[in-house]
Amino acid sequence: MNYPSSFPQAACDASRTTTLLLGLPFDVAREQYANAIRFGFIKQSMLASAKFARTLQALEQATLGPWARRV
Repeated sequence: MNYPSSFPQAACDASRTTTLLLGLPFDVAREQYANAIRFGFIKQSMLASAKFARTLQALEQATLGPWARRV
C-alpha cells in the first residue's frame, strides 16, 4: 500500500496532539498552583514547589502511561 509522503508526519502530529490534549489537566493544575502562590494562598517555597512538580509528574506518568510527557 502506497501512502502519501506526508502520512508519517501526520501520524507524528496526531500523536503529539493527543499527548498535549491528555496532558492539559496537568498543565491546568500547574497553573493553578502557580496562581495560588502568586495570590498568597500558598506560601512560596522551592522545596514545596519541587515536591508538587514531582508528585504531579508521577501522577501524570501513572495516569497516561506511554502518552505522558517526559520532562
